[in-house]
Amino acid sequence: MIFAIVAVLAAGLFTGAAVYVTLVEHPARLECGPAVALTEFGPSYRRGTVMQASLAVIGGLAGVAAWLSGDGRGWLVGGLLLVSVVPYTLLAILPTNRELLAGASLTDAPRGMHLLRRWGRLHTLRWVLSGAAFILFVTLLVRQR
Repeated sequence: MIFAIVAVLAAGLFTGAAVYVTLVEHPARLECGPAVALTEFGPSYRRGTVMQASLAVIGGLAGVAAWLSGDGRGWLVGGLLLVSVVPYTLLAILPTNRELLAGASLTDAPRGMHLLRRWGRLHTLRWVLSGAAFILFVTLLVRQR
């Protein structure tokens, strides 16, 4: 049962953070204009990366561990859904992140804002994936009781 609880907690925290970034922080960043938005992105991204990567890996592994301990295939599916945000981030979002963090976009505000808008669209899938894992985990946990 401990693996299931850890999976639910990690998925819920990840999803909450991803929803907050997508619906609150990133739109507010964009409203501040290119200079502030592009300057703020780097520190925000670095801090968020550590937290969200840890939660995705811990929650994904806990879901797989729950499945391995006999809790059912749904835990495997949820664990794989949650951990899938890591390769998605590395393959789909990292090129945009690198360009934003390289600093060239600071001198080319239109390009920088284009990259930030792209980043926001790409980031949306992270909360969709993690939210699906969270809903699945909660459903499975409730059914176990």
